[in-house]
Amino acid sequence: MILRYFNPAGAHPSARIGEASSNPASNLVPVITETAIGKRPTMDVFGDDYPTRDGSCVRDYIHIMDLANAHTKALQYLLENRQQSNCEIYNLGIGQGVTVLEAIQAFERVSGQKLNYRIGPRRPGDVIAIYANNDLAAQRLGWSPQYDIDDIMRSAWAWEGVR
Repeated sequence: MILRYFNPAGAHPSARIGEASSNPASNLVPVITETAIGKRPTMDVFGDDYPTRDGSCVRDYIHIMDLANAHTKALQYLLENRQQSNCEIYNLGIGQGVTVLEAIQAFERVSGQKLNYRIGPRRPGDVIAIYANNDLAAQRLGWSPQYDIDDIMRSAWAWEGVR
């Protein structure tokens, strides 16, 4: 079984376990929280001229608690010998694309912090949009995400404040 994760992010609700990124972080959510605490003076949004809702790239995310739940459901599925082939692939994410600017707005909304960011040029090779289709995981594993981008940002911010 292959579980394809779309940008795992967020932290345990207790804020005792979270993402300790490489220094400096390169994934969007920790870049946002590092910018908010002043570890970075500003962050760059790479392009605002894509054919999307607001011009920034669209990505999908998955809260780490949803990811843990998906692993549990996948193991149960295998233990019950319900697999339909030798190798099955499941996409795991919120299932709705979130633009980079929407992710920033979600962080600002749940944290009350204004983020210092600037619009920069596109990065070579960035795709316009990529997000999960969770239908197969829902049908076969009985899995669906319980957390949204606000939950991801809220828990990531709580974790950042604890460490």
